[in-house]
Amino acid sequence: MGKIAFLFPGQASQYPSMGRELFEKFPAAREAFQQADQAAGFPLSKLCFEGTEDDLKLTENTQPAILAVSIAAYRVLAERGNIPDFVAGHSLGEYSALVAAGSLDFTEAIRLVRSRGRFMQEAVPAGVGAMAAILGLAPALVAEICHRAADGEVLAPANLNAPEQTVISGAAAAVKRAVEIASQSGAKRAVLLPVSAPFHCELMKPAEQRLEADLRRATFGELKVPLFTNVDAEAITSGEEARAALVRQVCQPVLWEESVRGMIGEGVSLFVEVGPGRVLSGLVRQIDRSVRVANVEDEATLASATDKLSRERLSVAET
Repeated sequence: MGKIAFLFPGQASQYPSMGRELFEKFPAAREAFQQADQAAGFPLSKLCFEGTEDDLKLTENTQPAILAVSIAAYRVLAERGNIPDFVAGHSLGEYSALVAAGSLDFTEAIRLVRSRGRFMQEAVPAGVGAMAAILGLAPALVAEICHRAADGEVLAPANLNAPEQTVISGAAAAVKRAVEIASQSGAKRAVLLPVSAPFHCELMKPAEQRLEADLRRATFGELKVPLFTNVDAEAITSGEEARAALVRQVCQPVLWEESVRGMIGEGVSLFVEVGPGRVLSGLVRQIDRSVRVANVEDEATLASATDKLSRERLSVAET
């Protein structure tokens, strides 16, 4: 035990003003936002700090914004000597994780995820697809419900987040049928999600094909830190494996619970969520309450996480 993993989110708990305090207080974060602005070709930092929730919920904007905040937070952590033993990212967060692992250039990642968001948005007309969160049912039962509710349409588990939290994705009518069946089957909650596209299902195939062309042109180096991929929940260190995983994850489910358990199996005892929000921290607690969690999104959380990291290293040194 005693190893550390950095986790990078694919969504934010709250959009307005994300990253502003990091920008104002830390030069390393300020430099990251300036690089993001240049790569995006517009003031992405202003969108992060001042954008309306409606603006930031457009996936073409959301994806580079969350990446920028995550890498700004990571750089502040890293300049203090905080280097993880493993990294992982939830969906979009896998790009942030690859930047942190030294495989993917930050500015190239900003351009890739902006295109990724646009391709995903354009893959399915508005209203045709949907996603829903099913809470309180085992993943196997949710998969069975998807099979029953599909009725010839696309519908499948998209995010296997925790023992009793699965997100489903597919055709809007099929998702609604699944929500009704899940509610009747004893789910604690079964709710449609306010998303702009049905991510991580076969409806995203047009986006996968377009994104693959961009990813083939991008440069991926060897990873300095092993990354647990969404699609296989296994550690990789090869740039080519990273590229292939990003292509496959567009239509494949995010195996988040399995990834977290894999890192725990490798000795991780402290997980630090790096970026806006605490969604992943909450999921880790649902998966295994014996491990410790922290998050970094502003000055206060940075101080708390730094303290936990210091104590983790001290405990390892004493054993």
